[in-house]
Amino acid sequence: MFIIESLRDKNVWDGRVDEDQTSLRYHQVVTLQNINELKANKNSACFGIIGFQCDEGVRRNQGRVGAAQAPDAIRKRLASIPYTLQHDVKTVDVGNIACEGENLERAQQDLGKHVTTLLNKQYTPIILGGGHETFYGHYLGVREAVGEEASIGMINIDAHFDLRTCKTPSSGTMFQQILSEDLNASYLCLGIQKFGNTKALFSEAKKHRCEYILEEEISNYEKTFEVIDQFAKKHDYIIITLCTDSIISTAAPGVSAPSPFGLEPKVVKTLLRHLVAKKNALSFDISEVNPVLDKDGQTTRLAAYLLAEVMHYFHKRKKV
Repeated sequence: MFIIESLRDKNVWDGRVDEDQTSLRYHQVVTLQNINELKANKNSACFGIIGFQCDEGVRRNQGRVGAAQAPDAIRKRLASIPYTLQHDVKTVDVGNIACEGENLERAQQDLGKHVTTLLNKQYTPIILGGGHETFYGHYLGVREAVGEEASIGMINIDAHFDLRTCKTPSSGTMFQQILSEDLNASYLCLGIQKFGNTKALFSEAKKHRCEYILEEEISNYEKTFEVIDQFAKKHDYIIITLCTDSIISTAAPGVSAPSPFGLEPKVVKTLLRHLVAKKNALSFDISEVNPVLDKDGQTTRLAAYLLAEVMHYFHKRKKV
């Protein structure tokens, strides 16, 4: 496991340059920063991007590997998107955490440490997975930063609960691990598919008092937003994760477990806009993008546009 101090030699932040200063794109604005030299930020509206090059959890979960390549692939797509944030909103990229071999648990701990650093220095973490095991490291970093007493609401846009009870941690166990360990954390999942989860997983969700909305019910936005709002109000902080396999496979073919009846991209965009506008929203990750299985960069491109949406609407005060 390591942190890449610079991405300059990888040419991930590169693209078209226009003479007009109102035509800036992400590659012109994002700065590359060694996290160990990162200074405390006085503007809490700023973002810190960090990648998690890992799909060991997917391999353990018998999924199709390749998500470890996603962080840089998503960056390359994001680089050319117009930067719509205010001029004083700083965005830094602190590089990648990489999982060496099968040492998933150590990689998750390393990711957690760097997420904590970003939060302590007043940067909103934007985490690029990786398999959905990314979320456990995401959570570890948030819990360390906010302390044991703060309540954390975990909101997951996903076709699957990821509540497996296997002894070996994987991309399907994170929420079961957290809920079994942390009495001050609770879970809301948006987009659950009936045929994507066994009866045992629905029982596990009931056991942990998880809240969820089925994929077929999500488009009733009035009800969905009411559930989200009530859940958010019960917690000091909410942390948000998007599993890309929640999206219909025609729009997101490059994932470990494609969803033929998944959510439409515009539905996911609407959900994300509502979620990140919450004042107690603390951090965000996107997981399960798999460039190896993608078609013409379709999924990485979609992921980049969803990231741009998240950053534009975060707390509704970071946009132009």
